[in-house]
Parts: sequence; structure tokens; C-alpha cells
Amino acid sequence: MRENIINSLVLAGLFLALFAIGELLYHQTKMKADDTRKVIHIGTGLLTMLFPVMLQSHWFVLLLCASFGLILFTSLKFNLLKSINAIDRVSYGSLLYPVAVYACFCVYTCHNNNYLYFFLPVLTMAISDPVAAVFGKRWPYGKFYVLKDKKTLVGSLAFFLSACIVSVILFYFLPQGQYGFAPVCIVTLSSAAIATLAEAFSAKGFDNLTIPASVVFVLTLLDV
Repeated sequence: MRENIINSLVLAGLFLALFAIGELLYHQTKMKADDTRKVIHIGTGLLTMLFPVMLQSHWFVLLLCASFGLILFTSLKFNLLKSINAIDRVSYGSLLYPVAVYACFCVYTCHNNNYLYFFLPVLTMAISDPVAAVFGKRWPYGKFYVLKDKKTLVGSLAFFLSACIVSVILFYFLPQGQYGFAPVCIVTLSSAAIATLAEAFSAKGFDNLTIPASVVFVLTLLDV
């Protein structure tokens, strides 16, 4: 219990530091909110990789996610944390992010603490989503709209490729011999493809839910 409390405080401090860095980048370097938002999006995903390592109980994960969900809701309501909220579109992504993380942690515990069920959905959401946005904005070819949210085929391709890379790297660091070559290929291609579709047809930040949900669906379906 004591270790979980200490680790929760350490993690909370790291998240607050990440938010502070985002605010510093926005206000001092005049980095655009779309960019600082991506930095925080990726940084948050990487920090949550410590959850299964540092926290043994889902209650502490719930406490952290609920606390930061409340902070994000308050910042949105009172126009604070401009590094996250100063964007010119309606998005609930920041509020749904902690919901997705907690849900993935619960799924992970329900699958005998199989790291894949937490790491793969969260990392796909945290890394591939902003990668798609960057490439889609830089090369806006094949544009289409989902509830007024602009999507591009280039962005979707970037999402798929980055999701594959994330999966391959993750499998590489899993215990050697746990998964064969064929299962890795099947899981990688299937999860990346379904997550790409989930991202492409989600709007207003709901891809922060649909992306990890789609990856969990594939893992469960394939009984990994």
C-alpha cells in the first residue's frame, strides 16, 4: 500500500511536470497549441507505460486518471491549460484520454496482467494518432470529412505504418519466445488496420476511445 501511494505521487508529479512543459512551450516559445497538444499527448502515453510497473492496484490508476480528468475538465471549462485547449475545433479527446487509459488498465488486469493488452492499445493511441495528424497536415492528399473533422488518406497511411512499427517494437521487448513470427505479423497487421479505420471514422477526439478499443477487440478476438 505504502509503495503504491509513493509511486502514485511520483507519477502525479511527472504528469504535472509534463503539463508545465507544455505550458512553457506554448507561452514562452510560442509553439502552436496543436503542436504542444501533440507533445503532451505522446508524453502522457509514454508516462502511462509506467502504470503496470509501478502500480499493482487499479484503484490507484483510477485515482490518477480521475484526478487528471477533473483537472482537464476544469481547464476546459475555465479556459486554462492553453497548451492543450487553445485549438480552433471542438474536441473531447483530452477528457477521454484518462478514461481510455483506465479502461485499458482494467483490461490488462483481466487478462492475467498481460502487458500487451495495456501497452499496445495505449501506445497506438498515443503515438500513431499524432503521427497521422502531422503527416495529414503536411501532405493533405485524399481529404475526406467525418462530422466536419478533416481526415486524409496520407494521414491514415501514416497511422497504419506507425501502428505497425509500434507493435513490432513492442513485441521485440516482450519476453523472448513468447510469440512466434506468424502471430506477431497477424496481430500487428490486424490491430493496425482496425485501429486505422477507427481513427479515420472518429471525430471530435473520440478516437482516443475508439483506437484503444479497436486494438483490445483484435487482441481479444485473436486470443493473444
